[in-house]
Amino acid sequence: MAELSNHIDADSRESFGKGAARKLRAAGKIPAVIYGHGTEPRHVSLPGHQTSLLIRKANAIIELSIDGKDELTLVKDVQRDPVRQIIEHIDLVVVKKGEKVHVEVPVHIEGEPAPGAAFLQDAVTIRIEVEATHIPERIVISVEGLEIGTHVTAGDVALPTGATLMDDPELLMVAVSAPTVAAVADEAAEGAEPAAGAEAAAPAEEPAE
Repeated sequence: MAELSNHIDADSRESFGKGAARKLRAAGKIPAVIYGHGTEPRHVSLPGHQTSLLIRKANAIIELSIDGKDELTLVKDVQRDPVRQIIEHIDLVVVKKGEKVHVEVPVHIEGEPAPGAAFLQDAVTIRIEVEATHIPERIVISVEGLEIGTHVTAGDVALPTGATLMDDPELLMVAVSAPTVAAVADEAAEGAEPAAGAEAAAPAEEPAE
């Protein structure tokens, strides 16, 4: 499957407000605003389908073509209808190639801790400073073989080359501990089987006289 292009042809728009936004969405487009680098906010409309595919990835970088001029932008915020989950509006910030930006990147846990141990993910994202065109899709933390009592903090996490941690290095990301009583009970219940002939073992009642 061909990689989805991050180049989008955007249209400048002069009509604002809820009514204008509804018309755009009905036409399969998404209203957006571009700001940053000391420029006045600019209002544009984006093609709905292609944009929806691109923003599935956190911190997506989109190269816009507006009135014949290319502009590199970072998706900063996506507003959705809370019920229908339709994209209502997107905020984009202008970035330059080579420029570093502050972003929150999803954290993904891989591996299994030592036998008899369980892990609890305390933070689902980590804040880093990284070059705008090299933002990782996710940061991986391995818990493979970690023993009970091990704590993985933000300072322990291996970051991509050129990235700088913006969170407190002591921020707890993952804790490895003994399974909780509830988890052990659940596992025992799943593995237990009813005793054979349990009903037959019950004493028979004497017939009434």
